[in-house]
Formats: sequence, C-alpha cells, structure tokens
Amino acid sequence: MGRRTRMGSDWRVALVLVGALAVVSPRAWADRPGTTPLGRREVATVPRLALRSSDLAPGNVISLSQVYDGSGCHGGNTSPALSWSHPPEGTRSFVVLMLDTDAPGGDFWHWAVFDIPARARSVRAGAGDPAKGLLPAGAIQVRNDWGLLGYGGPCPPPGPPHHYHLILYALRRAKLGLYPSVNAAQVAARARADALAEAEIVGVYGR
Repeated sequence: MGRRTRMGSDWRVALVLVGALAVVSPRAWADRPGTTPLGRREVATVPRLALRSSDLAPGNVISLSQVYDGSGCHGGNTSPALSWSHPPEGTRSFVVLMLDTDAPGGDFWHWAVFDIPARARSVRAGAGDPAKGLLPAGAIQVRNDWGLLGYGGPCPPPGPPHHYHLILYALRRAKLGLYPSVNAAQVAARARADALAEAEIVGVYGR
C-alpha cells in the first residue's frame, strides 16, 4: 500500500512539472538573446549589395540609347543610370565596370570608373561622357576598349546577342592607387583584389 501511495505521489509531481512547462510564455524564450525555443541560435540576415538601373532590367535587351555610335552601329552611346544599396561595412569606395564576355577576341571592356566615394549611391545617366562632368566628385574613368575615354556602348558583330555585364564592386580602400592612363582590365584586376562585395546586372544586345 505504501508503494502505491509513493507511486501516485510521483505521478502527481511529474504532472505538476509538465503543467508548469506548458504555461511558460513563448516570450520567455524570445527574451533569451540569440536562441530559439529549440535552442538553435538565430542567424541575422544581412542585406547584400544590390545594383539597379532605371535604364536596364536584368536579362533585358539594352536600349538603342546605350548602344555605341560607330563601327556600323547607330546609338546614343549614353551610359545607363545606376543606383545601389546595402554596401557592406567597411566600404570605402566603389568601382563600376561594363564588360562584354562574348566578344570574338575575348573580354571587351566598355566602361571602367574607379575611386567613386563611399558616400555615393548612384551614377547618373550619361556620366560616362567626361565632357558632361556628371560623375561623383573624385571618381576617375579610363579608356575603354574602343579607345575612348569613358563609356563606349555595345556594338557586337552581326550574329547571336552578346551579354553585357554591368558590375559594381564595393572596396575596402578609398583609392585604388591607379592613374587614369591604365586600361579597364587593370582597373578590374585591382578591384577584384580589394573587393568586399560585388553586384551586377546583365543585359543583352545583338544585331
């Protein structure tokens, strides 16, 4: 009889403990920083560097206003407007590049701008024309593979459309330490070496 009494008492104690756990507010778990009710650590979601253009949606055909004017093409040769957000902590400058990865002779560089200040969040349409003075103060652009200073738009040979990569690098240094006389490929190599993050938009164009 004594054994049954002790067993019954044990069951009552267990039920009381279960009931106490059942009424613990989920907020009690939420008040424990860095944990979930199952004890897993919460992982903060950090926004990634994002690049946008009002002149070009990803995967779309590049408009005639951005196409090169020469070599059989008749476009406006106007560099697209770009804007970006969520640069990583420690960003001290930006680089903007435009590259054709389908050119017959290998990569063809259409635009390269470096030493864009860390405070900048956009580049205006037409900023690729040095005569307009539209780049953020301190930014430097070099000659493209057309041999022109600044922007030179797409103008692929007749055939399948080419892919044009507009690339933004967020850099850990304020100055790349390059002269305006370097070429776009040199800017790209230095930018990759010092990049904290990158983002891109890919457009297509053919004729």
